[in-house]
Amino acid sequence: MISLSTNKLNTSLDKILEQDKTDLLIIGHYKNAKLNYNNIDSMIEKSIANALKIEKFDGDIGKKVLIYGSNSISRILFYGLGDKIKCSNEILRVEAANICNYSKSLGIKSFCVDVDSFASNDFDAQALLEGFYIGSYVYKSHRTSNDKNEVDSMSMNIISSKISSIKDINFKAESLSLGVSLSRDLGNEPANICTPTYLSEIAKKIADSKNMSAKVYDVSDFEKMKLGSFYGVAKGAKEPAKMIIVNYQGGAKNEPPIALIGKGLTFDTGGISLKPPAKMDEMKFDMCGGAAVLGIMKAVSLLQPRLNIIFGIGSTENMPGSQAMRPGDIVKAYNGKTIEVLNTDAEGRLVLADVLSYVNDKFSPKCMIDFATLTGAVIVALGHRATGIMGNSTEMVKDLQKSSSRTGEKIWELPLWSEYSEDIKSKYADIKNIGSGGAGTITAGSFLKEFVNETPWCHLDIAGTAWGTKATGYNPKFGATGVTVRLIYDYLENSLDN
Repeated sequence: MISLSTNKLNTSLDKILEQDKTDLLIIGHYKNAKLNYNNIDSMIEKSIANALKIEKFDGDIGKKVLIYGSNSISRILFYGLGDKIKCSNEILRVEAANICNYSKSLGIKSFCVDVDSFASNDFDAQALLEGFYIGSYVYKSHRTSNDKNEVDSMSMNIISSKISSIKDINFKAESLSLGVSLSRDLGNEPANICTPTYLSEIAKKIADSKNMSAKVYDVSDFEKMKLGSFYGVAKGAKEPAKMIIVNYQGGAKNEPPIALIGKGLTFDTGGISLKPPAKMDEMKFDMCGGAAVLGIMKAVSLLQPRLNIIFGIGSTENMPGSQAMRPGDIVKAYNGKTIEVLNTDAEGRLVLADVLSYVNDKFSPKCMIDFATLTGAVIVALGHRATGIMGNSTEMVKDLQKSSSRTGEKIWELPLWSEYSEDIKSKYADIKNIGSGGAGTITAGSFLKEFVNETPWCHLDIAGTAWGTKATGYNPKFGATGVTVRLIYDYLENSLDN
């Protein structure tokens, strides 16, 4: 990925330029607002005014004027933000990413952002800086040759005299972006590198941080732990499966934790119910639920919220080996329920069933959230714009919707009416792992609901948003998006106030 680092934070451009020069000064401008020259050398004010007049710059959103400056400021970019009353946090986030991409196209290696020209409060400033950090991401880990004109690293200087907590805001924005970038990197890695063992090593490395500890269970432990549903999937693969549990103790000792559970299928062939070959390479992304959990874990390790959190990941490959499950097999889950496996390509829910019920039993969380690239049906319903959400707690759904509004990560609720549970009843076992036709995302959610008891719980189906989205603003041109990392950290942070 491109490395965007903060070089300096200061209250004025003069103080930064005393130590260094900058390739680009970036100034935001709202429509019908007075142009801000506060941080510009008075010698070039006239040429700026003339250039803006010639370009008929009026602050329309996305409109930009690039002006050549002085020795200390090579270029100045005026960037239109449209009507201030209509400029949301998400618009700032997206436009900051667009500015970052534009700067890369100019070969800029060092730029300076006048935060006060964009943001009037802490929330605006955080969104703006998130956009710069997350928008700078490019995955090219395995490319052996690069374009000579490509920028490998950029440094960002930040000016603000109005946002008093800009240092803390910048640290938070950068920490969240590191979580998003980790999630993207893991999703983009090929399955021959990003194995269950690889994910477990990443988890253990993060868990070396303050207030964290990790425990990794091997596939050889699954049978004696009665993880029969997870083991049913794992036993068909030569690559050893892992159940990863990380305990973060940032809150009071006796405070029940929030549990975050991720599906970590590092490659999914469909098993015996083999997938068609077209785009099977994209099944390396089937671990993006686990990648989201690791991304959130990274952000938590840096920001240290005053909460207790259990992170759980079920990671395996789903392969058509000689030991693989067959359609019609019956497995027993950790909570004792029997499952008829009618389709081995509906394996993610079998893995999650055991991790959910195990974490619920061992840690008694106050609530649980799971993340999974679970169904293609959610793409039919919502496309690549929104994550499907469902759960047994109206309050949790509402709180997550508030976080969605604040972070720009769109979610849409689907119903979990009791009638849908009828569709997963089996003739030969307690339940079956697919529905009876139609509402595939909802019947998958109904299946998972069987493994959470009465614990407040939400399921996020990220199959449409984890990868394959169009390059818009801070979403990359291809590959994993790191979706839900910022959403869930916002939810965690705001749960402190509840």
